[in-house]
Amino acid sequence: MKNTVIAKPTIRSKLRLALGKTYYTLLRFIQWKKHEPYAESFNNNKLPEVHFKHKTILLRKLKDVDMKYQYSKIINLKIAVSQINGIVIHPGETFSFWKAIGKPTYNKGYVDGIVIAGGAVTYGVGGGLCQLSNLIYWMALHTPLEVIERHRHGYDVFPDSNRTQPFGSGATCFYPYGDLMIYNGTKSDFQLCVEVGDEYLEGEWRSDKFPEYKYEIVERNHIMKGEYWGGFSRHNELYRRIYDQDGNFLFEELVAENHALMMYSPFISESYS
Repeated sequence: MKNTVIAKPTIRSKLRLALGKTYYTLLRFIQWKKHEPYAESFNNNKLPEVHFKHKTILLRKLKDVDMKYQYSKIINLKIAVSQINGIVIHPGETFSFWKAIGKPTYNKGYVDGIVIAGGAVTYGVGGGLCQLSNLIYWMALHTPLEVIERHRHGYDVFPDSNRTQPFGSGATCFYPYGDLMIYNGTKSDFQLCVEVGDEYLEGEWRSDKFPEYKYEIVERNHIMKGEYWGGFSRHNELYRRIYDQDGNFLFEELVAENHALMMYSPFISESYS
């Protein structure tokens, strides 16, 4: 693993934050205009072959977080899902999370939900959509699709109570420059199917061809350590192991290296919720 030292967070002025947001927003809009073709077509019928499916619980009890924002998150997820369910990525196309969903606004029906900003829990319009980008990213790692842009969470805000996936296996999102982009470099069509159920956010990556490989994501080199300035940090690497359909191991590759500041004690009890 590369250097795991994390510098003490810098408090930037409101002006610098605003200028930075404007600059990177402009760059994103230019990229959307000039980049290779983006996925824009939809199929109301599901493609025949399931490559990977997954689901994540909608309501979680989190310390110091009002449950009403968990229910607000569900409202936001339903609106976002309606914009991408059934979208097809043809060969040579790229799926852009934000280009497909658009900017979350009150006029579109979005409400205030949970937002993580600077390692703190706050609330803002469209909050909670990271659960959707997390799901899409995790599923994509189990397909031949190529993740060409993904932003890791810079802060580990909540302890591992009931965690079912490795640390760092998500993809944070912030409109428009914190995007999740997935490229289809195969010769097959791939379709994203997502649904907000009664208890879970559910998703599938489907295709018009039977899967050639099986995938497994494993964590390595996980450490928690104290930083020289007094905080704690967390680090790991995620590898993807590829097998043929008979279960024979073929090779593995590094898919993510994560470094995050911990916003809780690393020795806290798992009963923390």
